[in-house]
Amino acid sequence: MASKQKSFKTLSASPKSSIAPWLGIAAIIILIDQITKVTINKLFVFGESRPVTSFFNLVLAYNKGAAFSFLADEGGWQRYIFTAIAIGAAVFIVYLLKRHAGQRLFCWALALILGGAVGNLIDRVVYGHVIDFLDFYIPNSSLPHWPAFNVADMAIVGGAALFIIDELRRVGK
Repeated sequence: MASKQKSFKTLSASPKSSIAPWLGIAAIIILIDQITKVTINKLFVFGESRPVTSFFNLVLAYNKGAAFSFLADEGGWQRYIFTAIAIGAAVFIVYLLKRHAGQRLFCWALALILGGAVGNLIDRVVYGHVIDFLDFYIPNSSLPHWPAFNVADMAIVGGAALFIIDELRRVGK
């Protein structure tokens, strides 16, 4: 009987790394992103801005384009292109997560990017634009405000930074 238990343990002792934690991280990002966007959308009218500090406002802004409102002034076709790109990216990221689930920093980067991409994808599908609300600027300066952004955008930028750090670590080895 002991040998059967031993062989069972041997078979189950080398489990493959799971994708579940990484999808969980992405889901948390999506949830936080959507809760903050719904809250701002309910409390503000389009274009309204409320100062929080001397360098930060909450504002309700809509972005029909990509980063920095790239292609925002086009006729609407960009919504479908950016939606397709986000879906393709999400599928590819899930594939990479399955393939490299044991690589912690790499998967953290991918999970953050996935959560951000899906968060903004939901906006494009539901509203036809991305809701942005974080407005940072340099006080008493002639410089314009930084383009407004959201939690999903922060996750994408954070994931990209982790991805670069991970690649620099690999090159250093």
